[in-house]
Amino acid sequence: MLNQKLRALIEILRPANVVTAAADVLAGYAAAGAVQGNGGNLGALPWLLASTVCLYAGGIVLNDFFDRHLDARERPERPIPSGRIRASTAATIGFVLLFAGIGLAFSASPASAAMAMAISASVLLYDTWGKHRKFFGPVNMGTCRALNLLLGVSAVPSALTGRLTLALLPLVYIAGVTALSRGEVHGGKRPVAALSLAAIAAVLAGIVWIGSNSKAAIVVVAILAWRVLPPFWRAWKEPVPATIRAAVRAGVLSLVLLDAAIGASYSNALYCLIILGIAVLASLLARAFSVT
Repeated sequence: MLNQKLRALIEILRPANVVTAAADVLAGYAAAGAVQGNGGNLGALPWLLASTVCLYAGGIVLNDFFDRHLDARERPERPIPSGRIRASTAATIGFVLLFAGIGLAFSASPASAAMAMAISASVLLYDTWGKHRKFFGPVNMGTCRALNLLLGVSAVPSALTGRLTLALLPLVYIAGVTALSRGEVHGGKRPVAALSLAAIAAVLAGIVWIGSNSKAAIVVVAILAWRVLPPFWRAWKEPVPATIRAAVRAGVLSLVLLDAAIGASYSNALYCLIILGIAVLASLLARAFSVT
């Protein structure tokens, strides 16, 4: 019984997704110039990594809490509708994790705490209202990941203003993946799949432009394109639940590659490899636990 409860708890946290949040922070930390020693606060990094894990996990748990009635019809196998975790327990865990994330970020800097609060607000907006809006929902989710990248940048608060446009990359990428994910259960529409494919292609072009002086960044972008373009293309050709789920899975797990390319663009190949290590971990966890 204990093992079943523990598995249900881990399952609702979606560990494969959660670890990808750390890659956002590492990429943002590099983009701030911190890895190259440009005013970086190395002591802030552990706090920011712990913060992002809590924020992301809290958002995922609360998403399942607010979706529990819909999941009872469409995904009854999930922890809450299946009865393996009580709804009240999930809500408590979710909010505690969000508050913990803000507190951990404050230990890094006041600017980081402000960013963590912005992430929490964006997460709650998505979980309670945004996800039900056809256009705003994907943008809202993309904003969560964009702010997560900026959480890493906040290790050097003075760098935040100059990296706002960089945050458009994860915003557009995740907006594209989220828009497509709406068809995971009942199938999607080709225009939506085409828009998602275009969003992914635009992000790939953007990171090539940013990382044009880094061989490591270009190599990682090529791998990213190989990972995501074929499944998104198949989802466009035949937008049925199976192809859409495969594309969304690839998109979620491959976000780490985007972060690695950003890291390589602003630091070095070794730092890029550290971020790629998270991709390996996410892939291993995805074999045991669902990412959607």
